[in-house]
Amino acid sequence: MKSRPTLILIPGLMCDAALWAHQVVALSNVVDVIVADISDADSMEALAEQVLDEAPDEFALAGLSMGGYVAQEIMRQAPSRVTHLGFIDTNARADLPEQSENRKRLIKIAETGKLDGIVAEMLPNLIHPDHMNVPAIANVFGQMAARLGSDVFVDQQTAIMNRVDGRADLAKINCPTLVLCGEQDALTPVEVHQEMVDGIGANAKLVVIPDCGHLSPIEQPEAVTAALRAWLQT
Repeated sequence: MKSRPTLILIPGLMCDAALWAHQVVALSNVVDVIVADISDADSMEALAEQVLDEAPDEFALAGLSMGGYVAQEIMRQAPSRVTHLGFIDTNARADLPEQSENRKRLIKIAETGKLDGIVAEMLPNLIHPDHMNVPAIANVFGQMAARLGSDVFVDQQTAIMNRVDGRADLAKINCPTLVLCGEQDALTPVEVHQEMVDGIGANAKLVVIPDCGHLSPIEQPEAVTAALRAWLQT
């Protein structure tokens, strides 16, 4: 009897399995879903190795934001193990100098334990303005961040700052690839997703979710799940 395929979902910065709550339940009838833990290292290379160590021989893979950076590193380390690839609200570029400087500023704040202030500063860039007053959406990020804590924030920001520019590697991707983003994503806009699609070529499909910011799996869960389901069936 053939075993069911596995889908590994990688959360973003200061996110945990709650990011993917809808997708885990809704897709469990077609795949075994694993939400990766990326809270225990401060480099993309080490995080990718950790995910691979816990993964089956072959699997579908999707990552949001920082999770997309880890997914890119997994494709550099073990591309033959990935049957389907999803890049969600992410990009293939390295940090700009001003982005790294802002991360260093936030790290200094996190080292004082003032994580609540960081969450409040980040949230307007993470979700659609219409969702700021929707507790079921707006409160989730803060809850995830509180569970992970300041030390994880520092490690993850360090990993993000030191990531490589992955645009040259996109052309090596030869599995079905979903590139999905919220139409109003303020951090990684539609243009950088189109850039990834162009870099990958015929294997990539762009899906843009209306009325949605950066945290698409919790902002528009049904639409994201539908896109993932269709991608898994390709």
